[in-house]
Amino acid sequence: MSQNPLQNASQVRDHLTEVQHRVKKTLLEGQRGPGEATILSVSKQQPITAVEELFRAGQVNFGENFVQEATKKITKLEHLNIDWHFIGHIQSNKTQDIAKQFQWVHTVDRMKVATRLNNQRPHHFAPLNVCIQVNQATEPQKGGVDPTGVEALARGIMELPYLQLRGLMTIPPTTKNPADSAQFFAELRKLKEQLAIKGIPMDTLSMGMSSDLEIAIREGSTIVRIGTAIFGPRTLKIKNPNK
Repeated sequence: MSQNPLQNASQVRDHLTEVQHRVKKTLLEGQRGPGEATILSVSKQQPITAVEELFRAGQVNFGENFVQEATKKITKLEHLNIDWHFIGHIQSNKTQDIAKQFQWVHTVDRMKVATRLNNQRPHHFAPLNVCIQVNQATEPQKGGVDPTGVEALARGIMELPYLQLRGLMTIPPTTKNPADSAQFFAELRKLKEQLAIKGIPMDTLSMGMSSDLEIAIREGSTIVRIGTAIFGPRTLKIKNPNK
């Protein structure tokens, strides 16, 4: 028997409250300010009604992985003041849609993509906020630039007038023990600090998900990408999400 939609809405709000408590508690323990880590609700393969419910509960930032799915949501919810973050793999033929529809992109990993996003960003829009995705464990199935290539890419992005370099993003290797992610989060924070010394200031570390958000915040995360802890299991099944 399916659940009552009102019950589902209540659960989503309750889950958001629980995540907010986790974030606030961890920031307090780390002697960080209450606004120093933003919750990014990962709404991929979740219904538009759930996004609307979270927005009414005060959630503003939403992350999407697939351009076609995101376009439908952004169009349907254009009357809401949502900040949309693209957090999926970037295909070159999708950069125009991303540049026009999103406020943030977390997964820039090559200069070709950065240049296309810059050239396709409407000039009357605010600059597109971008993070460089770093593939710290050089996993072939994941996007991201090798840590040794981050500086050159960052300097290239800084030359593009319609992009605003904000920071670094990582997805650590999947592990049964979330604590194993700590070293990767710490290394990303150190990389950000090293780049600042070289004249590349950034204010964002996009790292941490439902299972390891506390670990990420303790290592300096400013954006945690939360999906299942807020929405529960994904309810939509998309066979070809990138088409």
